[in-house]
Amino acid sequence: MSERIEPSGKTWKCPEGYIDLLVGRYPRLAQVKKEFLLAYQILEECYREGGKLLIAGNGGSAADAEHMAGELMKRFRRPRPVSREFAEKLRAVDPKRGAALAASLECGLTALPLVAHEALTTAYINDVDGLGVFAQQLFGYGRPGDVFLGISTSGNSENVLNAAVVAKALDIKVIGLTGAGGGELGKISDIAVKVPERETYLVQELHLPVYHCWCLMLEERFFGKDNGRIIR
Repeated sequence: MSERIEPSGKTWKCPEGYIDLLVGRYPRLAQVKKEFLLAYQILEECYREGGKLLIAGNGGSAADAEHMAGELMKRFRRPRPVSREFAEKLRAVDPKRGAALAASLECGLTALPLVAHEALTTAYINDVDGLGVFAQQLFGYGRPGDVFLGISTSGNSENVLNAAVVAKALDIKVIGLTGAGGGELGKISDIAVKVPERETYLVQELHLPVYHCWCLMLEERFFGKDNGRIIR
């Protein structure tokens, strides 16, 4: 775990090894290493300050949104046990169920895929407008200090762009995960990781290792040995 210094003078910790593993397995991603690390820095700061990640995309990118949220909300590789204090509270509420929950619950890094709320999304699409479906959720869930991750292979998905506009208006940082062109999302994002492919399925094949690596690094940062843990 190495410390880096931002231009503002703040320090942040960067788990070692994962970025080298990523680039070693996918050499073409060396082209976006700088942007990858800057995006990681935004994610780390968000979680360090108690924020959450909101994720949106369409089609395969919608699946990626749910996939990434799943990796963050429970263990990915490392155990994430609840704190001793919370385990005691569980047992105090119900000795039997509390003991079982204390042994099975896992700490999470809060992440909401904006593609998974069918009653809300279909109601909004039916009553208002399909292109605002992510923007509406982001407006309801988002708070300053959160991060919005927009996934779009072209960078021009209108519903993702609408959400990005709302995020910026709410002082929520925007990370774009796109293909080589970046599109409009690349322009509005605070940081855009533009993987070096243009055809949809090829872009998606590089998106997965990128967000997997972010998840690994975040887990190491917050749940690795001797690191500050987010606990309940």
